[in-house]
Amino acid sequence: MSKLQIVNYPNEVLEVECERVTSFDRKLTKLIKDMYDTMIEEDGVGLAAPQIGITKQIAIVDIGDESGLIELINPTILEQRGEQVGPEGCLSFPGLFGEVTRYDYVKVRAQNRKGKTYIIEAEGFLARAIQHEIDHLHGILFTSKVNRYYEEGEIEG
Repeated sequence: MSKLQIVNYPNEVLEVECERVTSFDRKLTKLIKDMYDTMIEEDGVGLAAPQIGITKQIAIVDIGDESGLIELINPTILEQRGEQVGPEGCLSFPGLFGEVTRYDYVKVRAQNRKGKTYIIEAEGFLARAIQHEIDHLHGILFTSKVNRYYEEGEIEG
């Protein structure tokens, strides 16, 4: 496995609509493993392909609970409801944190690294992380959804 270079804002790749994945091969598996290693090393809970300069609909989420690694390839939100307000940051915006309103529940259809389609339902922080990463695949940055930015030291990381 190898650590990949995180793309920082204002790199234009972060605001591109990503292409669907059509090839589920060893190269994709290696990319997901490298993305995971990078996310863990950077102390993140999610990472999307545009954040490493790849404009494909590939994202991963692992919030450190029993749900483990979630591979979101070609994801689509099927249902959403409720509301939550909470802090978000992004590996592409080092040191920047803001309060963002998101849906509290999402139901998502996606594929895994082998191309198998599955449905996942998520609430709370996991739902927040999934929505954040899916936004990346559509060129939407969390900064466009911030209610207010946090001052340094206002939240504990």
